[in-house]
Amino acid sequence: MKHLLLALLMSVALIGCSDNGTPEKQTQADIAAGKVVADKECKGCHGLDGKGTAAGIPNLAGQRGRYLMASLKEYKDRVRTHAALRTIAATMSEADTRAVAAYYASLPPIPTPKVEIFSPYERGKVVSADCAGCHGADGNSKTPGTPNLAGQQPRYFVTATQEYLQGLRASAPMDPMLRKLNRLDLESVALYYASQTPAPRSAPSTGDAAAGEPRTAVCGGCHGSHGVSTDSATPSLASEDPAYLTQAIKAYRTTRKHDLMQRLVSTLSEQDIANIVAFYTTQKSKPAENGQTLLKDITDKCERCHAGERDNPALAIPIIGGQDKDYLILALRAYRDDKRGNSMMHNMSMPYSDSIIESIATYYASRPAK
Repeated sequence: MKHLLLALLMSVALIGCSDNGTPEKQTQADIAAGKVVADKECKGCHGLDGKGTAAGIPNLAGQRGRYLMASLKEYKDRVRTHAALRTIAATMSEADTRAVAAYYASLPPIPTPKVEIFSPYERGKVVSADCAGCHGADGNSKTPGTPNLAGQQPRYFVTATQEYLQGLRASAPMDPMLRKLNRLDLESVALYYASQTPAPRSAPSTGDAAAGEPRTAVCGGCHGSHGVSTDSATPSLASEDPAYLTQAIKAYRTTRKHDLMQRLVSTLSEQDIANIVAFYTTQKSKPAENGQTLLKDITDKCERCHAGERDNPALAIPIIGGQDKDYLILALRAYRDDKRGNSMMHNMSMPYSDSIIESIATYYASRPAK
């Protein structure tokens, strides 16, 4: 299976040119010619030593020649968006492209800088200390009317905080604290709480869980079986604080905007709501994420292409160890946001928040380029 996967990767990654026309087959004279091209077109940003001259500019030294050729072709074909590189690539001949790729590929990799790996989970744990007074140290609220955050879906958490700050939900005591947090902080604390285990709850005295279960049939399409959501943007309802859940359902009659929820809630009686709340309150929930192992889980997937066979120059897959952190962040965001053509990378990175991208980028920037 490993050899089959490698064969498939090579079939899609190889650039259409003969072996004699690849950067790996170039002579010292060709590399010297590439240095002339680099001195004229590339050194202002990438240096003659292949080191990016500013944050966000990739290192080219020691990079695979085939990948460098593929990149220049993508700029020439306007698949990538950098305006200056589009112009430069368009003026390069095929020979110049091969030569400059061979030149930078021939250089020793840039020494790996000291980069601290960013952990959204650990950062979120620190930020959560300010939330513990109301929501509990592990996100399990013991204050009636205050929502559980343990096990909650992370994208929903971020969206909900933004709605509070934009006045789309009733004002909350934590608003001033939320305004102090940047995007990475919000996403990190969301991941931390998503990784906590929701505690079981007893049924409230005001509702009948058995009677509420049939009324939740339509809810399961979005909120998951028994209220455990599998969609990062849709909240889990299982094990939620009953007073908060009651308030949230009734808010769709007045202040909260969601067309489908508004229509569904309008048909419910007070007792229906009490019964639905009783049902969801007593359902067992679980963590939505595992933030402590998330980086390893993701990079294990990355390594399928970016490691193991990295010393094989026949692949047009970049070496990303030791690469500039800011460039990696920009590249991953571009793939995620479908601004850089690669359907596989887009599909893989689409679920990644900025905090997760920060974590991936710092991880690879801290590793040696092998």
